[in-house]
Amino acid sequence: MTFATLILLIALFLSAVMAGAWAIARLPGQSGWTDAIWSFAIGIAGVIAALAPLDGPPGTRQWLVAALVAGWALRLGLHIAIRTTKHADDPRYAELRREWGDNFSRQLFIFLQIQAAAALLLVGAIMLAARNPATAIAWSDLVGTLILVIAVLGETVADQQLTRFRANPANRGQICNTGLWGLSRHPNYFFEWLSWTAYAVIAIGPDGSFGWGWLAISGPAFMYLLLVYASGLPPLEAHMLRSRGDAFRDYQARVRAFWPLPKSPTANSPAKEH
Repeated sequence: MTFATLILLIALFLSAVMAGAWAIARLPGQSGWTDAIWSFAIGIAGVIAALAPLDGPPGTRQWLVAALVAGWALRLGLHIAIRTTKHADDPRYAELRREWGDNFSRQLFIFLQIQAAAALLLVGAIMLAARNPATAIAWSDLVGTLILVIAVLGETVADQQLTRFRANPANRGQICNTGLWGLSRHPNYFFEWLSWTAYAVIAIGPDGSFGWGWLAISGPAFMYLLLVYASGLPPLEAHMLRSRGDAFRDYQARVRAFWPLPKSPTANSPAKEH
């Protein structure tokens, strides 16, 4: 199998999977499955991209990268799937349904095919990490692994904190602003972004001599744009403003949207303090 053939097959696989996700998400109240399907699809495609025998049997680094992406996909995909069994609709997609109106089905199909293209770019970063030609495991592989472990643990803690908050009837209609949620309005998104920096570190390697590896920076760069400016924060925050009103505006004024850092007292606009 050639590199071009592998990329083509992965692209067709991701496009087909997201077409299936569209068939489910276009039904009222079922949009929550979209992100679970997307996560599992990236996991499967990432493992294939890491282990495909393009230039001989997979080596230690390829197995390491495959294990990292498989662990990430299982954790995130299962979390979203379990959450979706309880709350099948995702507020971000509910916001898009409201915004797109009668064109929702057509717009959603285009949107999810763009998500498939985004997944292909992210799988490319995984492939670059796995194909770093350095012969031995280096410090960059260990640092990348540590970053991903921290990211997965951080996202797990954030998800669990939010789940416990929502499970308390006394918190119904309130905003979770404790734990990691007191440092960032979206700590789960921050740690999700952080996980993609791991592949860039592994791809670039200990001395940066693998020129193609620098392209893996596109993974975290793209994920930041996606989460902060496209399908992550904007529709979710629009939903929260409508459903929580002034309480959420106060939360915006006190807590940064993305970075889990104390907010500057001079910050006065949610759009300027991600």
